[in-house]
Formats: sequence, C-alpha cells, structure tokens
Amino acid sequence: QVQLVESGGGSVQPGGSLRLSCAASVSIFSINAMGWYRQLPGKQRELVAAITRSLSTNYADSVKGRFTISRDNAKSTVYLQMNSLKPEDTAVYFCNANIVSRGTNGDDYWGQGTQVTVSS
Repeated sequence: QVQLVESGGGSVQPGGSLRLSCAASVSIFSINAMGWYRQLPGKQRELVAAITRSLSTNYADSVKGRFTISRDNAKSTVYLQMNSLKPEDTAVYFCNANIVSRGTNGDDYWGQGTQVTVSS
C-alpha cells in the first residue's frame, strides 16, 4: 500500500541543474529516513544522499558540495537539488524510504526510478 512517487528527472547539459522530488503516501511520522540512490550504467546501486528523522544528512563523496537533500514534513516529500551536474552523474535515480508499520521496526520501500542524463 506504500507508494513513492518520483518526479523531476530529465536531460541536461554539463553544469546544469535538476531537482528531484519523491512523495510518500504515508505520514512523515511513520518514516525513519528518506534518501536517493542511483544506478550508473553497468554499476551497482549506490547511495547518493539521505536524511533521517532527526534531519541529519549523509552524502556520497562524489556529490558533496553539489547536491542538497531536504524534506517537507507536511507533504512527506524528499527533494534532491542537483547542481553543477556532470556526465558521470548520469544514472537512474531511485527514491528510498524506511517506513515503520504495525509490528515492524522499519522496512525499505523504493520508487520506480527516474532517469537523469547529463550530456553535451
């Protein structure tokens, strides 16, 4: 019953910006953490950025200083502002949420993925 709806992907030139959004269908009070992962062509999925219930953040070294993760509690939505994009940022980006439900400490849920392409 949990859904993560992603938006904001697309194609940009190097140096451009995109803003990804991910809205969860549950209350923010049920969410331990939300974040973004990406899967580069021919590579395994990797963490890009995450934000916890306490608003602490974690970024991959490759995106520090360029990407910013934030959260809107009223909308149960996480955003990823991506600036100074590079061709090596090209990947499918997946939203992730760790959600508490009855009888669980927290389970991971995933969006369907949104393509980000950075090329000249």
